[in-house]
Amino acid sequence: MRILTVEDDACAAECMTEGLRRHGHEVKIAPTGMVALKIFGWAHLVLLELELPDIDGLEVCREIRKSSYSTHIIIVTSKGGEVDRVLGLQAGSDDYIVKPYSFRELLARIDAVTGRNRQATVPNKTITHGPLHINHAAREVRLHEIPVHLTRKEFGLLYLLASESHEVIPRQRIMAEVWDDCWTPSNSRTIDTHVNTLRNKLGAREWIITVRGIGFRMGKN
Repeated sequence: MRILTVEDDACAAECMTEGLRRHGHEVKIAPTGMVALKIFGWAHLVLLELELPDIDGLEVCREIRKSSYSTHIIIVTSKGGEVDRVLGLQAGSDDYIVKPYSFRELLARIDAVTGRNRQATVPNKTITHGPLHINHAAREVRLHEIPVHLTRKEFGLLYLLASESHEVIPRQRIMAEVWDDCWTPSNSRTIDTHVNTLRNKLGAREWIITVRGIGFRMGKN
């Protein structure tokens, strides 16, 4: 699993990262809220400290949740008051851990959150979006029962958007899940090119909506 650790304490971040990597996870560290908001789309799970040097952690949580309902968020902080916990959960976090904690507890919380949500969000092998039918197992796309021939990346991009058709998918997440790479402004054109090609093959620009400054979502059905 790809995990983003948002923590300005370098020692704490390295300690957490080392343990997570030993358990097979791929981990990146964001020392500030601004860095976290730039790269969170890469991650399946965000471990978020609330006390950051630039942006309040609750605001970071809200911004992530505003862009993605599928990214798991666990707040890991020393702010353990009841009000803090309530605010953290209301901001969109899936769980809340108070420092100090045992690493075994952290792993258990991660398994509980990602296991529960994964079970609820596993996409169907066939997605129907109006006249558009996407068969994941056969990697087949039909529009009005007419086959639409797509490349592997085009299919991956369309399936990602259609599997969460009511959600805006950030560019960072698209690059991470379809291209298995980190998003940068220089490779943004790659996504745009594939989106335009998909629109042409589906016969209308309205099939994929651009959400300026964030990413893309499915359009008409």
